[in-house]
Amino acid sequence: MPLNVPSEAGAPPDEPEPVLPEPVRQRVIALTAAALPTLPNDELPAALRRVAKFAPNRRARHGGPMIATQLAGDPLFRQRITSRVLDEAGDLGAAVLDGICPAAADPVEVAALAYLARPDGWRDLVAAAGEAVRAEADSAAVAELLRDAEHRAARAEHDRAVAKVEAEKLRDELARVREELGQLREEARQATRALRETQARERKATEMLATERGRATRATADHDSELRRVRAKLAEAEAVAGNARTSAKEARAVDDARLWLLLETIGQAAVGLRRELALDPADRRPADFVADSFAVRPDEVSSTRALDADDPARLDQLLALPRAHLVVDGYNVTKRGFGEMSLEQQRKRLITGLGGIAAQTGDEVTVVFDGAERVHGLPPAPRNVRVLFSRKGETADELIRRLVRAEPTGRPVVVVSSDREVADGVRRHGAYPLGADSLLRRLSRV
Repeated sequence: MPLNVPSEAGAPPDEPEPVLPEPVRQRVIALTAAALPTLPNDELPAALRRVAKFAPNRRARHGGPMIATQLAGDPLFRQRITSRVLDEAGDLGAAVLDGICPAAADPVEVAALAYLARPDGWRDLVAAAGEAVRAEADSAAVAELLRDAEHRAARAEHDRAVAKVEAEKLRDELARVREELGQLREEARQATRALRETQARERKATEMLATERGRATRATADHDSELRRVRAKLAEAEAVAGNARTSAKEARAVDDARLWLLLETIGQAAVGLRRELALDPADRRPADFVADSFAVRPDEVSSTRALDADDPARLDQLLALPRAHLVVDGYNVTKRGFGEMSLEQQRKRLITGLGGIAAQTGDEVTVVFDGAERVHGLPPAPRNVRVLFSRKGETADELIRRLVRAEPTGRPVVVVSSDREVADGVRRHGAYPLGADSLLRRLSRV
């Protein structure tokens, strides 16, 4: 039969809940957690219904705060739990319900049952349990301190005995070490004397070695200096020989080209001259012509017409010469004839027109442009037309003069440029200078 649990109707309503010692609090939660499944589901508070489904070892651990809160705030729930806990406690529960604390009972268990049952004087029972728990904790701490002190004392005694034995060993070891030290000092004195003698011999050998090294170093330096001088002379001689070979090879190539071109020009000129003159066998002697020069005859008027430098007929006459070479100052002609176009269009138009002239005459044609304005997009050069750009630091005028100087004496070279300095320069080297207008007019007929 369940024990009758007293009601708390007569308890002061404003008296606060006591602060339970931690062991008492944990025991109250454990007792309540164990009794939760015994309550019907409708008697369980809503907050604890899920906790009642936990495993026994998880109810107190995870639902402890909710259980403690519900016990403190819900007297009806506490009474229901208390009736089941007291039934489980048996005689101890009945004694606590009567306000009696058995002498042999665990004070924590008594305080937990008193907190749940709350008989008259239950607060004193809880307080007494707290005092007992604290006293037990203090007693355990004192006992621990005593055990620790005894352990330290035993260890100190053991350490003293060990230290005494070690001291005896150290004294024996010290005597042995002193004896060995004396022997080592004697050996050290002997080793010091030997070391000094060895160092003296080493210093003497070092001085001799330094002297020999100095001699060897000087000899090596002289040898290296002589070797560098010979190598420098050899490199200089090889460079001079290489330059000479290169220059001779280039000179031979240029001379061969000039000689071949000159012979070709002379041969074709002779053939053309025979074809042009078509001379019959002479029936007069040279003396007859000398005699005729003394005869009086009327002034003869020349039938030939002078052609100026811009006349395209003059250009045609020069290009009709055998193996003629036409050299054109590119931008000088294009900027004079069609300067409104872009440079790319100017170059394309001039090169195309020169291709027509080369095709008609069969002559060699070279057009020179300033390299500083060279751009991509240059069309392929026509047959017999050579397109050159001056190098960095060199103008087209200088390149034209170099081309004229490279030609053999006797070959007809025609230079088209309205630049007076270019015309004077190429004329000194045997070329025929013509103005840009002569070529522009000639191109208009192509």
